[in-house]
Amino acid sequence: MILTTTNSIEGFTIAEYIDIVSGTAVNAQKMTMTFNMQKFYDGISESIDEVKTKAFEHLKENADKLNANAVVGIKVDIDFTASNFITVFISGTAVKILKTRTNNG
Repeated sequence: MILTTTNSIEGFTIAEYIDIVSGTAVNAQKMTMTFNMQKFYDGISESIDEVKTKAFEHLKENADKLNANAVVGIKVDIDFTASNFITVFISGTAVKILKTRTNNG
């Protein structure tokens, strides 16, 4: 599955626009406050990466259910709640793409 923030994929033609798909994930554990700011920022960065990975997995699963082989125009939103939860919401357009033929002659 190809995932991209662009609206087209070089070397491919979009044969069908299927539907808008999304993936959402929230960190299961609250971020803990610490007196060491570097550890705090490292913890936030690690948590964002984990939650973002889960959200992309959900996006791909939803696109697979629609028999898409790519998602274009992806947008990623990351929110922090007042209670230190991180939410990642990803959306894009599920499409069917075909490899563009090239003339070698």
